[in-house]
Amino acid sequence: MELFVDSVDLNEIRAATDFGFVEGITTTPTFMHRQGIKDVDGVIVELSKTTNQLHVEALGEDCSSILNEAKRLAALPGLSKTPVFKIPVTNEGLKAAYRLTQQGNKTNIHLVYTLSQAYMAAASGASYICPLVGRLHDQGHDAFALIDQVVNMVDRYSYPAKVMVSSVRHLDHVRMAIRCGAHAITVPWKVLRILAENVLTGRGINDFSIHTKLTTYTVRQVIRPQNPTVNQNATVAEAAIEMTQSRLGAVSVVDEEGRLIGILTDGDLRRMIDRKDLAHEKVAGLMSRNPRSVQDDMLLQDAVHLMRETRVDNLVVVDDRSRPVGMVDVQDLLTDGLID
Repeated sequence: MELFVDSVDLNEIRAATDFGFVEGITTTPTFMHRQGIKDVDGVIVELSKTTNQLHVEALGEDCSSILNEAKRLAALPGLSKTPVFKIPVTNEGLKAAYRLTQQGNKTNIHLVYTLSQAYMAAASGASYICPLVGRLHDQGHDAFALIDQVVNMVDRYSYPAKVMVSSVRHLDHVRMAIRCGAHAITVPWKVLRILAENVLTGRGINDFSIHTKLTTYTVRQVIRPQNPTVNQNATVAEAAIEMTQSRLGAVSVVDEEGRLIGILTDGDLRRMIDRKDLAHEKVAGLMSRNPRSVQDDMLLQDAVHLMRETRVDNLVVVDDRSRPVGMVDVQDLLTDGLID
């Protein structure tokens, strides 16, 4: 089923044609009016450069005026390809469509609401027969019963026409068009852009992304740039400042050579809040010694497993000389969806 975008908005059209497989663009005078377009011919020329097919309205009160308008449009300076001419299904329109077909042009007979109209469009040699399903539904009709009948007629009698579903309002219109065997569909960008979306697909992609990170990332790739560290001779007040500025719930404590010897957490501070002169006490007397630590090249999944096994919220990451380079924080893992 050929896919068209139903729009004259250049931003929408660029987004749609960027897929690479959108067959063409359908336009209407109504779209031109809504967009406030004054240079209609200029827009037609611009749009003709974007896709394989451009369907534009050839309006006129009678056969002769429709033919003249089609001739004028085909001769627009700078046009990259001859448009497919959209013509309403009237007696005069059908006459014009037949003559245009005989001259080697393609036509789209639209505003089709009945099987008899579709038959006349097919008999005229129309390239596309275009029922408007949204408008039919607005009137309480079974629009896709008509689509099914028109497709069956075209296939049974081997008409060269393609049945194009238009006036698409939502995803279910696309689904029904596929089920009825329509040959083409023209879809507004607001519908086209969500055709490939599904909440379960999104969840699956998110799961794949998380599992990829867990099995391929090292802890160095997920730690924050902040690396809260204090010397063992620092005061609790100094450690608290480091902890607050880093927004991590702990600080690494190091010796004179910068090697990890302990950790002080916000939980430790809360448990000691009643101690007199706590702020001036030395960190060395309050820290947890020989804390859990991992090398910065450890796989993330192994670090997560260790945190779960030991029930720690902060895991100090060290280099090959046991110097802290950062922390894996449980809140970061939760925020990134890496654990639940």
